[in-house]
Amino acid sequence: MSTPHASSDISVALVHGAFADSSGWNDVVAQLHAAGVTVRAIANPLRGIAHDAAYVAKAISQIPGRVVAVGHSYGGAVITNAALAAGNVVGLVYVAGFAPDEGEVLQDVEAGSTDSVLNSVLFATDYPTGAGSETVPEFWIDTDKFHDSFAADLSQEQAYVMAVTQRPVSQNAFSEPNGAPAWKTLPSWAVVATGDKAAGTDVVRRMAERAGATIVEADGSHVIMMSQPKIVAETIQQALAAVG
Repeated sequence: MSTPHASSDISVALVHGAFADSSGWNDVVAQLHAAGVTVRAIANPLRGIAHDAAYVAKAISQIPGRVVAVGHSYGGAVITNAALAAGNVVGLVYVAGFAPDEGEVLQDVEAGSTDSVLNSVLFATDYPTGAGSETVPEFWIDTDKFHDSFAADLSQEQAYVMAVTQRPVSQNAFSEPNGAPAWKTLPSWAVVATGDKAAGTDVVRRMAERAGATIVEADGSHVIMMSQPKIVAETIQQALAAVG
């Protein structure tokens, strides 16, 4: 895949998904930086669609110039909801990412997947919302099942480190309805991992096709940005060149 030159006034905002943090983008960041691309990785709060989209939209809006927003997994749903509010996003890249339509609920979308095993590997704990004694469940991936379900093409050792340092995600991320999707008005690209057992290859591909995204398929797990960072970085550069 070629990597044509992109305009220097366009930055990239990387948004991680559930059970993860921004470190999953490290190799992609290194490749983009080496190509002269300005990058910022945004910490996704993982507290729910409305909360996370508002946070990410505000963060992106404060990046100077135009931005291509990149979302992995649940981060794809967040950029879908945040991009229009940010006001400076000119393109979207989904990396094994959800691209929901208005009114869709991610737990219902996932229930229709035959590729995803996510629901069978989760467990819940409660966290305080800050409103008195109120709590809400948040979800984790079972450490013993993390490698096979989330990162099967990484080493067992690397997956173990990811498992014990994972960030849990609020139930609200999967139970709140999504808002008006940015992919209806912005161009989009998608990296579909053919061995995705977390989001589910079938769900990711179906959403990417519906969004009219330019699709790149890659042989890998849900964390394709870690196992195949070159393909992901090149796809982002394709998006940059197209909107430049």
